[in-house]
This record gives sequence, structure tokens and C-alpha cells, in this order.
Amino acid sequence: MPALPSSVLFACTMNSVRSPMAEAILKHLHGRHIYVDSAGLREGDLDPMAVEVLDEIGIDVSRHRPKTFDQLEDGYYDLIVTLSPEAQHRAVELTRTMACEVEFWNTFDPTIVEGTREQRLEAYRQVRDTLLRRIRERFPVEGGPTV
Repeated sequence: MPALPSSVLFACTMNSVRSPMAEAILKHLHGRHIYVDSAGLREGDLDPMAVEVLDEIGIDVSRHRPKTFDQLEDGYYDLIVTLSPEAQHRAVELTRTMACEVEFWNTFDPTIVEGTREQRLEAYRQVRDTLLRRIRERFPVEGGPTV
């Protein structure tokens, strides 16, 4: 199993859907071994549909409080995973003065989907499942919790 980073930041535009989902999933899988946080460029409110689709797989994100890059308590991370182009630009700026890896996982924004409640939930589930797959691939679990 490859060595895991000791700290990971997930970043997106509002810290209300994608990055909190990714943070919660990685914490569920590796929370005892990796410090995990998330941030956005702008402050938003936690999206109830993100809470709902994570709850479907047994992960509680309801206590997440969205924050911006400026509100982060820790200023150093081994890895920043960006989930939107805007966050990628900010992470590149941020890492000019620190030794930190940046990975861009361009992730669909489910908030733009219109339609019935079920159609919108399905978009959130697709994002959840995509993040879950990418996180499992990037941060393999050996004998730990599964989702």
C-alpha cells in the first residue's frame, strides 16, 4: 500500500457540497491516520442534499460548517485536492510558498441540475459515488472501514 499523506485539504467553490462530501468520505475511511479538512473560495451553507446522500451510505456530515481558505485553522497540508477550476487556481497560488502537492479532480457541480427532487438527488449520488471511487483509488484502505 502506498504511503498516505498525513494531511489533506479538499477545496471547491463554496465548501457546501463537493468538498464536504470528499472530506467526510476520507475521514470515514482514514480519519485516524490522516488529518482531513475542506474549504471553499466563498462561504456557502451546507447543502441538505449532500447531507442526505452521504447519510444513505452511513456517513454523517450534518455538523460540517462551511469555511473559506482564509478561515482554515491549519495553513499547511501535504496534499490539496481541488474539485473545481476556481479552487485549482487558488490552490496553485497558495502553494507557491509551500511544499505541497496539488491534484485537480474536476468534479461535476450537482447544484446546477434542475428537475424533480429525485433527479436532483441522483446527480448528488453520482458526485458522491465518483468521489468515493476516486478517494478509494487514491487513498487505499487496508483492513479499515468500508463504505
